[in-house]
Amino acid sequence: MTIKSKLMGAVAGVAMIAGAAPAMAADGEITVAYFLEWPMPFEYAKVKGTYDKEMGVKVNWVSFDTGTAMSAAMASGDVQISVSQGIPPFVVAASAGQDIQVVDVAVSYSENDNCVVSSALEIDKESAGELAGKKVAVPLGTAAHYGFLGQMAHFGVDLGSLEIVDMAPAESAAALAQGSIDMACGWGGALRRMKEHGNILLTGAEKEELGLLVFDATTAPAAFVAEEGELLAKFLKVTADANAMWNSGDHMDEMLPVIAKDAGMDLEDAKATIATFGFPSIDEQLSAKWLGGGTQGFMKGVADVFVEAGSIDSALDSYENAVSTAPLMAAKGM
Repeated sequence: MTIKSKLMGAVAGVAMIAGAAPAMAADGEITVAYFLEWPMPFEYAKVKGTYDKEMGVKVNWVSFDTGTAMSAAMASGDVQISVSQGIPPFVVAASAGQDIQVVDVAVSYSENDNCVVSSALEIDKESAGELAGKKVAVPLGTAAHYGFLGQMAHFGVDLGSLEIVDMAPAESAAALAQGSIDMACGWGGALRRMKEHGNILLTGAEKEELGLLVFDATTAPAAFVAEEGELLAKFLKVTADANAMWNSGDHMDEMLPVIAKDAGMDLEDAKATIATFGFPSIDEQLSAKWLGGGTQGFMKGVADVFVEAGSIDSALDSYENAVSTAPLMAAKGM
């Protein structure tokens, strides 16, 4: 299945059910979506029952395979909150008319999504102009595509001078190893394999300075955000406290085994994965870099890339209304 058909299928599904979701689940319970094999501090609080205790409601946790499925579950009313939904599937849903909102930055992982230049070329950020005329593999219509475009603009590399091919990261990692392409863009395990045969041009921190963010968000239907703002604020407060506990560095030995087990991972894999993650504090999330403007601008950039790639029909004029900071601000005061 192509990227376009995947995304357009998601758009069609969202369009049919958008607006149908009730704000609250039956019997005063809520259902929260999350991912397995994606270790995060909130899972420590999840296992310890902290969410139920602090929110005063029963929280049902359901694992999902994709962010697109999370969007559909929120649209149907089966899920009230999604933790760590990827920005690309969120943008697809919002662009299709689903009334959902980002309410916090769940995790930043800029080091886990990048472009790698073949070692044979000996090109780095000081000589990036030498990429002209080279063959580049990019998964079109993804955040990696957006990051690639931003880096090329930063280095002044004319896109018309490149031979750009649409290729999934796993395939492009193999192609880079074989020497059939000059640069590949991707994430996760594929990115680690790419790095065995090349080098990155910019670090995650350097990309962030350019506004090229790579992150997941906690998201919820706008009706739930509006009608259950206090409950959502309590959820975000528990999450923020778990993040702060992890970020302190003093509780990792206590938290990691719990997190790994809940994520369905062995300890070493969980440790290696979470080491590439960043969990911004509430103050950081509310800053201009994130929910104070950076996230909204990033979503617009991603949406415009999707339109240009033919992955979605159109983008919103602005994604300002796709972010609500009120619950996080309330959490800060708790």
